[in-house]
Amino acid sequence: MTFSQIPYVRADLAAWKQQQEDITARFRAAQTFEEADAIYREAATFDADYTSMMTIARIRNNIDTRDEFYDAEVAYYNQEMPKMQAVSKAWTEATLESPFRPQLEEKYGKVTFINAEMAAKAFSPELVAEMQQENALKARYSKLIASAQIPFRGETYTISQLSPWKGDPDDAIRLEAWTAEGNWYNEHGAELDEIYDELVKLRTSMAKKLGYETYTPLGYLNMRRNCYNEADVDKFRMAVQKYLVPVAKKLYIRQAQMQGREFPLNFADKDLAFRSGNPTPAGGPAEILAMGDKFYSELSPVTDEFWKFMRSHEMMDVESKPGKAGGGYCTRIANMRSPFIFANFNGTSHDVEVVTHEAGHAFAGFVNRDRIPASTINPSLEGCEVHSMSMEFFAWPWAEGFFGEDARKFRYNHLKGALAFIPYGTMVDHFQHIIYEYPEFDPQERHQVWQELLGIYMPWVRPGDVPFYGEGKGWQRQSHIYARPFYYIDYCLAQTVALDFWARIQEDPKAAFETYMKYTSLGGTMVFTDLLKTAGLGNPFDEETLKRVCAAADQYLSDYDLTGIE
Repeated sequence: MTFSQIPYVRADLAAWKQQQEDITARFRAAQTFEEADAIYREAATFDADYTSMMTIARIRNNIDTRDEFYDAEVAYYNQEMPKMQAVSKAWTEATLESPFRPQLEEKYGKVTFINAEMAAKAFSPELVAEMQQENALKARYSKLIASAQIPFRGETYTISQLSPWKGDPDDAIRLEAWTAEGNWYNEHGAELDEIYDELVKLRTSMAKKLGYETYTPLGYLNMRRNCYNEADVDKFRMAVQKYLVPVAKKLYIRQAQMQGREFPLNFADKDLAFRSGNPTPAGGPAEILAMGDKFYSELSPVTDEFWKFMRSHEMMDVESKPGKAGGGYCTRIANMRSPFIFANFNGTSHDVEVVTHEAGHAFAGFVNRDRIPASTINPSLEGCEVHSMSMEFFAWPWAEGFFGEDARKFRYNHLKGALAFIPYGTMVDHFQHIIYEYPEFDPQERHQVWQELLGIYMPWVRPGDVPFYGEGKGWQRQSHIYARPFYYIDYCLAQTVALDFWARIQEDPKAAFETYMKYTSLGGTMVFTDLLKTAGLGNPFDEETLKRVCAAADQYLSDYDLTGIE
């Protein structure tokens, strides 16, 4: 059955609630481990149909946010699902208090119980109304971004569709595109500020009701930070400033010199890697997906099986269209035992990265699809991002197929971008820590924080020149800040591990993939740092790891032959 053929029926939340309450009661009454274990396994699978209907509704709503039916369905779930938290908490408490917990931990691992303890600390029934408001605000942001109709050179574009013009090698056209986008954001700036202001105050209120001084501890609980804390993240940020920012700055100085530009670069120039233009795919969506067939079939038998499943069941929607929500993600349709990839192809190298990055997530979910409980299919989010970011590097030997004559450009720019991304992503995280420490800040003060952090983490760009971006407002385009607070540092930690994989691939691709499979096949059975240790990978919280991979990438790019590339 393909995705479009899956019938949708609104999840019966009353029946779901009743079944969960019944399972919880029977679990508490269990007299033997065998009885408790059977009920525990039942609980791990009974809600697959319910959750699948919600997931399908959200995907179809994202594919076309103008569809009134699925828009109403998502609004219904956003309103009703917070009410389900109470029965979920009752189940969580039953598992944590069970006399059979030691045996369950031995059989299924401790990480599920560690996460359950964190979930219990992050919820109280008195938060339901605020959780509903939070969902509504996040949906409002998503719909606003999806509704963008940006006039440019006699045509109208969505944000995603405008992206290729933002990388046009013609300076005037590129600046015009950045300006057009910046003007749209500025025209909607008051609403973007209003949405975020309400979210910050709402989240702070929820945190205080649970006894926390600020939202940050609650945010860490929601993100299941089960093996590191704020001090560890702060230490990582310091290492990024020490080792990575200088290397990235050197790369951008080289870029400015190659193109004869003033340094620091303006926002419209920093992302133009080469005067002749950024690397672009050798074909359109059909050709890129077909090249994905070749890549995954030749990489390994298990990746071949995975990709053929995804293609035959049409478990992806990748083309950018009017009304489609922005961004990209991978999710899971439980009753199909299948991942689903959502993306917005726009004619840039990003399109190929979808076939590797989001498919890296999907591959990990596919490999672990039969794990029980479902909470052990995937690790915490930084662990998941290792799957995706590392898969991007495993695709390098197939770059000629994806990019044709731009393959050399791609490899250089991909590695450079991986290095430069970490300071940006760390800045996103640092910004949120400051904002939630000072929830009383007004919009202008928030913009000022972003402007100051730009000077620390991205000294290769200069303010001014480009509307919105040059005014310290660029954080508003980062959807994670609105929808998934504190998520972004996960990308940075994972990128550090992915660079470790990149270095291993240069030495021995086969051994590197074996290590990747060792890591990936563990699913979510361990906390992030234990996954790394078990697979024999470097820990990003160890300063030496970042120092080592940074030095290796720096040397590679310094020696990279750019002869003939303008």
